[in-house]
Amino acid sequence: MNRTKRTQGGMTLISFIIVLAVVGVFVYMGMKLIPMYSEYYAVKRALSELSTDPAAANAEPAKIRDLFFRRLYVSYSDNVKKEDLKIERRDAGYVLSVDYEVRKQLIGNLDVVGRFEASQEMRRGGGLD
Repeated sequence: MNRTKRTQGGMTLISFIIVLAVVGVFVYMGMKLIPMYSEYYAVKRALSELSTDPAAANAEPAKIRDLFFRRLYVSYSDNVKKEDLKIERRDAGYVLSVDYEVRKQLIGNLDVVGRFEASQEMRRGGGLD
């Protein structure tokens, strides 16, 4: 009689714990990074909406700044400060540029830093004044 030895296959408890730890670290990093990028896309959306807003087409820079930060307030974006928005007069309108940095604590004394830049050209409705 020829009997083959049956062996049990699969993961050991130690290897399962190691895999679980690695997956846990990536999930934790995702929990820190996703809000940063979500805020960045809210900034880009606010710039895009502002460039097509008829109320902002002939507005002064102070009014444009106010309209931009009102849109960010709705999106719960709190890492963009007033000094991060630059409004430059160019041709027949303005160029709005946002340059900001977000720093989140990751693990212990390790931080993750995100540096974000976005810009949008905004044409004035009536041409040059």
